[in-house]
Amino acid sequence: MGNQRSGGERRLGLMARAAIGRIEVLALFPALVLIADWAGFDNLALVTALGLSTLLSLAVLLSHRTGTSESGASPESGKAALLELMDHVAEEDGKDTVCLLIQVMDWGQVVDTWGHDAAQEVSARLQDRLRTALRGGDRLARLGDARFGIVLGPMSAARLGIRDSLALRLATVAQEPLPLNGSVLRLSVSIGHSALRRRAANQAEATFKSAEAALAEASANGKGEIRAYADGMGRARSVVSALSAEVEEAIHSAEIDTWFQPQICAETGALAGLEALARWQHPVHGLLGESEILPAIDASGQRALFGETMMHRAAEALAEFDTTDAHVPAISVNLSEVELQHPDLPERIRFELLRYDLTADRIALEFSGDIVARQDSGSMVRNLAALQEDGHSLVLDRAGPTAVPFPALQRFSVDAIRIDRALVLGIDTDPQRVQAVSAIVAMAKAMGMDTIATGVETRDEMTALARLGCARLQGYGVARPMRRDQVVDWVRRHRASGYPILLGEKRAG
Repeated sequence: MGNQRSGGERRLGLMARAAIGRIEVLALFPALVLIADWAGFDNLALVTALGLSTLLSLAVLLSHRTGTSESGASPESGKAALLELMDHVAEEDGKDTVCLLIQVMDWGQVVDTWGHDAAQEVSARLQDRLRTALRGGDRLARLGDARFGIVLGPMSAARLGIRDSLALRLATVAQEPLPLNGSVLRLSVSIGHSALRRRAANQAEATFKSAEAALAEASANGKGEIRAYADGMGRARSVVSALSAEVEEAIHSAEIDTWFQPQICAETGALAGLEALARWQHPVHGLLGESEILPAIDASGQRALFGETMMHRAAEALAEFDTTDAHVPAISVNLSEVELQHPDLPERIRFELLRYDLTADRIALEFSGDIVARQDSGSMVRNLAALQEDGHSLVLDRAGPTAVPFPALQRFSVDAIRIDRALVLGIDTDPQRVQAVSAIVAMAKAMGMDTIATGVETRDEMTALARLGCARLQGYGVARPMRRDQVVDWVRRHRASGYPILLGEKRAG
């Protein structure tokens, strides 16, 4: 009986703490008080006002009474608990499981800003939030204040789509606004995951290490990233470290070059623009993409040189395309945090425009929303404001699979927002992704912004995104990144195809 009572108290405590951890729940109480007072329902206003205090007290009382074994556990015991469940699943024929590792990326800033005690409360509340996204047989453990591990109970199959969907749900839950000391905290997390490594001698330990490798890969690629384990991830990181010594020479020699990937209008199929992307034709490692190049550039300290070179080559390419019948409307160039904080950034871009006789609307400028959300740099704000006043379109990069970075939307009149590949992949069959993209598209339209879907690979995904109202499409399903000398021929072939009208076809059907 005592165990049943303790379990009930625990569930009630978790529900209360989860409720006060959601900003929309807290916002509901003052709204109800105002409505009740306006309508003359004094008793209702009293009950509503008392309700918040009761909920807060209940959550604190029950959290002290029930506690959680994971919260008080050491990282070593937390890992042991995860390995134990994986060992149990490994002994069951026909059963599979998943190990997920979640890292809070800006934990040092949380501690520095709010202090140790408040940070501990944040960690406990985040743990409660993560638990709400799990089943009863799943195991959650704290592996330190800023890292959590999850192992799912036995399941029939741990396919990649299932793992990605769960990781997306956990990321969304973890990054919801968190009320704290009269303010609102927004955490950024990265997630790595791996299915059970059945062929390994020690399946549980090998699976945990694979999830660690996937988490390292996700963290290296920026906040909010999710990665599934793939063979060679550890080797890839060591290669990146070795490449950093070669970066400067590779930029100057154009070994690191600028390639371009087309974007098309979802409704008409016409070319909407190009995105400038880096590719490195390495003499030993072959053709490298940005997932290998950018970490190496950051490790080398050459991000500023790289940014200047990318901007120069984009402007130069536009001027070249203008001498043909390609009619490229604009090229988008990504701006890093280092570039955004440089006081001479607007002047450098103006110089390139003047040099090639281009107007500012021909160069769209992309930046990551989490940069603006976590930085309050005066130079960054001034630079973006000046560039927008010059006539550049601002594109907010990477909306999803976590929350849309609202601080950036509120501070700047963003012209377009990119929908991350994690939300696009399989959207033609996944209702959860449909709901997430629908919400982003609706918000963007309400704020007068376009949406750009990234990572579109299939015709069905293209059609699904067009039906949801996404404005532009980009990905292998449209065209792969290509060298500058291949762009004009692609544009001509695309124009000759007659621009398949994606949205129109569905409406006609």
